Amino acid sequence: MTTIAANLQVVRQRIAAACAAAGRAPASVTLLAVSKTWPAVQVRAAVACGQRAFGESYVQEATDKIAQLRDLVVEPRLEWHFIGPLQSNKTRTVAERFDWLHSLDRAKLAERLSAQRPAALAPLQVCIEVNVSGEASKSGCAPEEAAALAQAVARLPNLTLRGLMAIPEPTEDIALLRSRFALLRQLQDRLNAQGLALDTLSMGMSHDLEAAILEGATIVRVGTAIFGER
Repeated sequence: MTTIAANLQVVRQRIAAACAAAGRAPASVTLLAVSKTWPAVQVRAAVACGQRAFGESYVQEATDKIAQLRDLVVEPRLEWHFIGPLQSNKTRTVAERFDWLHSLDRAKLAERLSAQRPAALAPLQVCIEVNVSGEASKSGCAPEEAAALAQAVARLPNLTLRGLMAIPEPTEDIALLRSRFALLRQLQDRLNAQGLALDTLSMGMSHDLEAAILEGATIVRVGTAIFGER
């Protein structure tokens, strides 16, 4: 068994155990393999093990990788998620090449993405990034700004607002971590009470996916535990 195959098996077991602890079905959590900075050959190895959803943070690197893997014909097909900070001059590429965007934090970006999404493609699936820790160095909108942004995004054509994403500050304090994840879940509940239909919480990474699943994560973004240290 290759290292990636063994790592994927361990991560899937962790997800299943966390779901069992939360009283949830393992199928309720999607594993997003964060392949940023890793070459296409590593992605191929993960695809051979059944992985289909991949997360990228750098537009040019991702574009090259997607092109290199175009020969892969698999069912279900590969899904590409952009998870990094998005600059205005990169929106067209994301609109044209990706299935998901997890890091939307400004209405102006949403408007550009909607206008630039090709009509032949399904709507871009979007999560709003929320800065749940209040860190000045982190991207994402403030929790109190999320409702207005969500309503604006929901009105745009060519985008489907799916939910929220967060990257809490790194900490060994599990109670603090869970409180950050709970904040995102509670925010989603409030937005749904306002008439939205959000079904996605993109939260949890290699070191904290269990805490995220206990608080309702539906997508966990895992890189190091699958591909190794960068």
